[in-house]
Amino acid sequence: MLELVTAVFAATGMSDADAALLADSLVLADLEGVHSHGILRVPEYVKKVTVDGVDPKGRPSVATDSVAIMVIDGGNNMGQIGMTFAMDCVIERATETGIAAAAVRGSNHSGAMSYYVRRAVAKDMIGIATTNALPTMAPIGGAERIVGINPIGLGVPTSDEHPIIYDAAFGATAHGKIRVHAQKDLPIPADWALDTNGVPTSDPVKAIDGLIQPVGGYKGIGMAMVMGVLSSMLSGAAYGTELGDLYRGPEAGKDGHFVAAINVAAFEDIGTFKRRTDSMIRQQHETRRAAGANRIFVPGEIESEKKERYLRNGIPLNPVGLQDLANTARSLGVDVSGYGWLS
Repeated sequence: MLELVTAVFAATGMSDADAALLADSLVLADLEGVHSHGILRVPEYVKKVTVDGVDPKGRPSVATDSVAIMVIDGGNNMGQIGMTFAMDCVIERATETGIAAAAVRGSNHSGAMSYYVRRAVAKDMIGIATTNALPTMAPIGGAERIVGINPIGLGVPTSDEHPIIYDAAFGATAHGKIRVHAQKDLPIPADWALDTNGVPTSDPVKAIDGLIQPVGGYKGIGMAMVMGVLSSMLSGAAYGTELGDLYRGPEAGKDGHFVAAINVAAFEDIGTFKRRTDSMIRQQHETRRAAGANRIFVPGEIESEKKERYLRNGIPLNPVGLQDLANTARSLGVDVSGYGWLS
């Protein structure tokens, strides 16, 4: 799958390295069971770089640089390209300064936040990543889409346990998950979304045209607004309706992101820190369980274990998504005859 998706993005004019990075971000999401950010996105991303004004050859660059603070221009390429560049910059800088952060402008949709914080975790750093999103929620008491679900990702290194990887938006779900349910003709939970009249719905088709419910009510809306400030206003990127809407789509090159890396060794012996995070995780695993609970998970464990299982047994993908991938590949002249799992 990685080989094919890389070939698809390369056929749009992306460099081999950028095509491979973009494909890797989507395939990893599917490997971890986060199908809303997996190859489901391939047709949409291809349209972005071939029709909607995203530059497949755009290069990210440092616009301003001040010790531990940077502003990155994404060069109007896909967000995965600019955001990875930014995270790698702050990781390198944090080795010297202890903490480093970068605000990103001139970018586009960037996928799952876990992809970036894992890069920091691999260097024994705590990673933080957030991004703006098209407005899909209404403020409490409102009925218009003016607030994005603006997710945040946090990664914490461990020793023997799976790293702690928290990746969540401030909506009860993501639009991509609703689309997956619609593709499979499955109902959605009633607390995920509202229809156009603000009434809870289990119909994914009505939900696509309606509003996503905020997680935690006013708390979720507040956190989404703050993440929007970090990812948009520090760099001059678009916020909320400035970015576009679900009907018109986002305006190319107006997405913004924010990333930071905290070098644990600048604060505490890294071995001691990782042993303590392991101990914290084991304490949660071993705590007395509530009635009916078979197991206790910490953030990122379910995804890590799915990845191990899917690497052994294959990734369960729905036929609609596979057909869309095949059709997109063929439209770009990519030969899919060698990929029997597409049929």
